[in-house]
Amino acid sequence: MSDATAYGGLFLAALVAATLLPAQSELLLAGLSASGSYDVGLLLLVATAGNVLGSAINWALGRYLMHFRDRRWFPVTPRQVEKATAWFRRFGVWSLLFAWLPLVGDPLTLVAGILRVDWRVFLVLVTAGKAGRYAAVVAGIGG
Repeated sequence: MSDATAYGGLFLAALVAATLLPAQSELLLAGLSASGSYDVGLLLLVATAGNVLGSAINWALGRYLMHFRDRRWFPVTPRQVEKATAWFRRFGVWSLLFAWLPLVGDPLTLVAGILRVDWRVFLVLVTAGKAGRYAAVVAGIGG
């Protein structure tokens, strides 16, 4: 696989995995890292950038498109929004460090947009959490 294909595929997988669509990027990152053919630091950077961009899309959906929440195509159920809002209200803005968690993480980033969390605070906390998660994946395979 060419470098451009590997890094580009990882970016897209990480981006989609962070949106409200079902996807996973950790296995691809682990596989590319384990192959020894790619720069681990660049893999971490690319995966983190894609994943944070996906979360930023969720934030924007929450911030600007919630008036469409009753439409059939809207990607989040009212129950998911309710659970994420409760989590966010309980733990505050620091809960964004856990935006990488399955099931609650993606709706949490949407709720951050709904609650109008400052964009800069959002980016710092989400990036820290997601970078840490990817670093743990790579470290777990000995990368």
